Amino acid sequence: MEYSFHIYNKLAADGVAMAGDRLLHADIARKKSKTTGAGMRSRQNTDVFDEDERPPVVVCIGSDLAIGDSLGPITGSMIKYKTQGLNVFLYGTLSAPVTAKEIRYMRAFLKETHKGSQILAIDAAVGNAGDIGLIKIADRPLLPGAGANKQLGAIGDVSVMGVVAEKSVSNYGLLNTTRLNLVYTMSEIISEGIANLLWERCNRRDQTRSQARQKNA
Repeated sequence: MEYSFHIYNKLAADGVAMAGDRLLHADIARKKSKTTGAGMRSRQNTDVFDEDERPPVVVCIGSDLAIGDSLGPITGSMIKYKTQGLNVFLYGTLSAPVTAKEIRYMRAFLKETHKGSQILAIDAAVGNAGDIGLIKIADRPLLPGAGANKQLGAIGDVSVMGVVAEKSVSNYGLLNTTRLNLVYTMSEIISEGIANLLWERCNRRDQTRSQARQKNA
Protein backbone atom coordinates (compact mmCIF):
# COMPACT_ATOMS: atom_id res chain seq x y z
CA MET A 1 0.00 0.00 0.00
CA GLU A 2 1.26 3.47 -0.81
CA TYR A 3 0.05 7.01 -0.10
CA SER A 4 1.19 10.09 -2.01
CA PHE A 5 0.95 13.77 -1.10
CA HIS A 6 2.16 16.73 -3.15
CA ILE A 7 4.07 19.51 -1.44
CA TYR A 8 1.43 22.01 -2.58
CA ASN A 9 -1.27 20.10 -0.72
CA LYS A 10 -1.94 22.14 2.44
CA LEU A 11 -2.84 18.97 4.30
CA ALA A 12 0.26 17.07 3.22
CA ALA A 13 1.84 17.07 6.70
CA ASP A 14 -1.36 15.71 8.25
CA GLY A 15 -1.50 13.13 5.48
CA VAL A 16 2.05 12.00 6.17
CA ALA A 17 1.23 11.58 9.88
CA MET A 18 -2.00 9.65 9.30
CA ALA A 19 -0.58 7.47 6.52
CA GLY A 20 2.51 6.67 8.55
CA ASP A 21 0.46 5.71 11.60
CA ARG A 22 -1.88 3.55 9.54
CA LEU A 23 0.95 1.71 7.80
CA LEU A 24 2.79 1.12 11.07
CA HIS A 25 -0.36 -0.40 12.56
CA ALA A 26 -0.79 -2.56 9.46
CA ASP A 27 2.83 -3.72 9.73
CA ILE A 28 2.29 -4.80 13.34
CA ALA A 29 -0.89 -6.63 12.34
CA ARG A 30 0.98 -8.54 9.62
CA LYS A 31 3.74 -9.51 12.01
CA LYS A 32 1.23 -10.66 14.62
CA SER A 33 -0.60 -12.81 12.09
CA LYS A 34 2.66 -14.47 11.08
CA THR A 35 3.74 -15.22 14.63
CA THR A 36 0.35 -16.35 16.00
CA GLY A 37 0.56 -19.71 14.26
CA ALA A 38 4.04 -20.27 15.65
CA GLY A 39 2.97 -19.43 19.18
CA MET A 40 3.14 -15.78 20.16
CA ARG A 41 4.13 -14.78 23.69
CA SER A 42 1.32 -14.11 26.10
CA ARG A 43 0.41 -10.53 26.96
CA GLN A 44 1.69 -11.11 30.51
CA ASN A 45 5.23 -11.42 29.16
CA THR A 46 5.13 -8.37 26.91
CA ASP A 47 5.54 -4.71 27.76
CA VAL A 48 2.79 -3.07 29.79
CA PHE A 49 1.77 -0.94 26.83
CA ASP A 50 0.43 -2.11 23.50
CA GLU A 51 3.28 -2.55 21.03
CA ASP A 52 1.11 -0.77 18.44
CA GLU A 53 1.79 2.47 20.28
CA ARG A 54 5.57 2.23 20.37
CA PRO A 55 7.14 5.13 18.49
CA PRO A 56 9.17 3.76 15.58
CA VAL A 57 12.91 4.22 15.25
CA VAL A 58 13.44 6.85 12.54
CA VAL A 59 16.35 6.57 10.11
CA CYS A 60 16.96 9.49 7.73
CA ILE A 61 19.30 8.54 4.90
CA GLY A 62 21.38 10.82 2.70
CA SER A 63 24.29 13.21 2.52
CA ASP A 64 24.54 16.99 2.73
CA LEU A 65 27.28 16.95 0.08
CA ALA A 66 24.66 17.04 -2.69
CA ILE A 67 21.42 19.04 -2.55
CA GLY A 68 19.34 16.29 -4.09
CA ASP A 69 20.58 13.78 -1.55
CA SER A 70 20.18 16.03 1.47
CA LEU A 71 16.47 15.43 2.09
CA GLY A 72 17.19 12.78 4.71
CA PRO A 73 19.64 14.67 6.94
CA ILE A 74 17.71 17.96 6.67
CA THR A 75 14.50 16.15 7.64
CA GLY A 76 16.31 14.36 10.45
CA SER A 77 17.56 17.64 11.92
CA MET A 78 14.07 19.13 11.73
CA ILE A 79 12.50 16.08 13.40
CA LYS A 80 15.13 16.23 16.14
CA TYR A 81 14.22 19.84 16.85
CA LYS A 82 10.46 19.23 16.74
CA THR A 83 10.59 16.22 19.09
CA GLN A 84 12.70 17.73 21.85
CA GLY A 85 11.58 16.23 25.13
CA LEU A 86 10.42 12.95 23.59
CA ASN A 87 12.12 9.64 24.29
CA VAL A 88 12.53 8.57 20.66
CA PHE A 89 15.40 7.22 18.61
CA LEU A 90 16.45 9.15 15.50
CA TYR A 91 19.42 8.52 13.23
CA GLY A 92 20.58 10.71 10.35
CA THR A 93 20.92 14.47 10.78
CA LEU A 94 23.01 17.21 9.20
CA SER A 95 25.57 16.91 11.98
CA ALA A 96 25.62 13.09 11.89
CA PRO A 97 24.29 11.88 8.51
CA VAL A 98 23.60 8.26 7.64
CA THR A 99 24.95 7.90 4.10
CA ALA A 100 24.90 4.99 1.68
CA LYS A 101 28.25 3.86 3.07
CA GLU A 102 26.74 3.27 6.50
CA ILE A 103 23.63 1.36 5.40
CA ARG A 104 25.09 -2.12 5.85
CA TYR A 105 26.37 -1.29 9.33
CA MET A 106 23.18 0.58 10.22
CA ARG A 107 21.04 -2.47 9.44
CA ALA A 108 23.16 -4.63 11.74
CA PHE A 109 23.12 -1.93 14.42
CA LEU A 110 19.33 -1.55 14.31
CA LYS A 111 18.81 -5.31 14.48
CA GLU A 112 21.02 -5.59 17.53
CA THR A 113 20.15 -2.36 19.36
CA HIS A 114 16.46 -1.99 18.55
CA LYS A 115 15.38 -5.60 18.29
CA GLY A 116 11.63 -5.82 17.76
CA SER A 117 11.19 -2.11 17.05
CA GLN A 118 9.64 -0.84 13.84
CA ILE A 119 11.91 1.15 11.56
CA LEU A 120 10.65 4.16 9.61
CA ALA A 121 13.14 5.07 6.87
CA ILE A 122 13.27 8.42 5.05
CA ASP A 123 15.21 9.22 1.89
CA ALA A 124 15.19 11.21 -1.35
CA ALA A 125 14.05 9.47 -4.52
CA VAL A 126 13.88 9.96 -8.28
CA GLY A 127 10.86 9.28 -10.47
CA ASN A 128 8.94 10.41 -13.51
CA ALA A 129 8.90 14.12 -14.32
CA GLY A 130 5.29 14.36 -13.13
CA ASP A 131 6.18 12.82 -9.77
CA ILE A 132 8.62 15.53 -8.72
CA GLY A 133 7.28 17.13 -5.55
CA LEU A 134 5.46 14.00 -4.37
CA ILE A 135 5.99 12.57 -0.91
CA LYS A 136 5.32 8.84 -0.91
CA ILE A 137 4.70 6.72 2.20
CA ALA A 138 4.73 2.96 1.60
CA ASP A 139 4.39 -0.25 3.59
CA ARG A 140 7.66 -1.64 2.32
CA PRO A 141 11.37 -1.24 3.09
CA LEU A 142 13.40 1.57 1.60
CA LEU A 143 16.03 0.78 -1.04
CA PRO A 144 18.75 3.42 -0.53
CA GLY A 145 20.79 4.23 -3.60
CA ALA A 146 18.26 2.71 -5.99
CA GLY A 147 17.91 6.06 -7.78
CA ALA A 148 21.64 6.02 -8.46
CA ASN A 149 21.54 2.38 -9.61
CA LYS A 150 23.23 1.16 -6.41
CA GLN A 151 22.28 -2.08 -4.70
CA LEU A 152 22.72 -1.42 -1.00
CA GLY A 153 19.97 -3.64 0.36
CA ALA A 154 16.68 -2.77 2.05
CA ILE A 155 16.10 -1.00 5.35
CA GLY A 156 12.97 -0.21 7.33
CA ASP A 157 9.42 -1.47 7.72
CA VAL A 158 7.71 1.68 6.44
CA SER A 159 9.37 4.08 4.02
CA VAL A 160 8.95 7.79 3.30
CA MET A 161 10.34 9.00 -0.01
CA GLY A 162 10.49 12.50 -1.42
CA VAL A 163 10.74 12.61 -5.22
CA VAL A 164 13.25 15.39 -5.85
CA ALA A 165 14.33 14.80 -9.46
CA GLU A 166 13.53 12.98 -12.67
CA LYS A 167 15.15 9.60 -13.08
CA SER A 168 17.85 9.45 -15.75
CA VAL A 169 20.72 7.20 -16.77
CA SER A 170 23.32 9.21 -14.85
CA ASN A 171 20.95 10.81 -12.32
CA TYR A 172 22.95 13.99 -12.69
CA GLY A 173 19.82 15.93 -11.81
CA LEU A 174 19.53 14.27 -8.42
CA LEU A 175 23.02 15.30 -7.36
CA ASN A 176 23.52 18.66 -9.00
CA THR A 177 20.43 20.38 -10.35
CA THR A 178 17.81 19.80 -7.65
CA ARG A 179 16.65 23.05 -6.08
CA LEU A 180 17.28 23.47 -2.37
CA ASN A 181 13.85 25.09 -2.01
CA LEU A 182 12.19 21.85 -3.14
CA VAL A 183 14.21 19.73 -0.73
CA TYR A 184 13.69 22.16 2.16
CA THR A 185 9.93 22.39 1.56
CA MET A 186 9.66 18.60 1.46
CA SER A 187 11.71 18.29 4.64
CA GLU A 188 9.43 20.74 6.45
CA ILE A 189 6.34 18.76 5.47
CA ILE A 190 7.79 15.32 6.22
CA SER A 191 9.32 16.42 9.53
CA GLU A 192 6.05 18.02 10.63
CA GLY A 193 4.12 14.86 9.83
CA ILE A 194 6.59 12.47 11.43
CA ALA A 195 7.03 14.68 14.51
CA ASN A 196 3.25 14.75 14.99
CA LEU A 197 3.17 10.98 14.59
CA LEU A 198 5.89 10.51 17.22
CA TRP A 199 4.21 12.89 19.69
CA GLU A 200 0.86 11.15 19.24
CA ARG A 201 2.33 7.70 19.67
CA CYS A 202 4.28 8.69 22.77
CA ASN A 203 1.15 10.23 24.28
CA ARG A 204 -0.89 7.12 23.55
CA ARG A 205 1.87 4.93 24.97
CA ASP A 206 1.99 6.97 28.17
CA GLN A 207 -1.79 6.82 28.51
CA THR A 208 -1.75 3.04 28.06
CA ARG A 209 1.00 2.70 30.65
CA SER A 210 -0.92 4.87 33.10
CA GLN A 211 -4.13 2.86 32.60
CA ALA A 212 -2.21 -0.40 33.10
CA ARG A 213 -0.71 0.85 36.37
CA GLN A 214 -4.11 1.96 37.65
CA LYS A 215 -5.61 -1.39 36.71
CA ASN A 216 -2.88 -3.33 38.50
CA ALA A 217 -2.83 -1.03 41.56
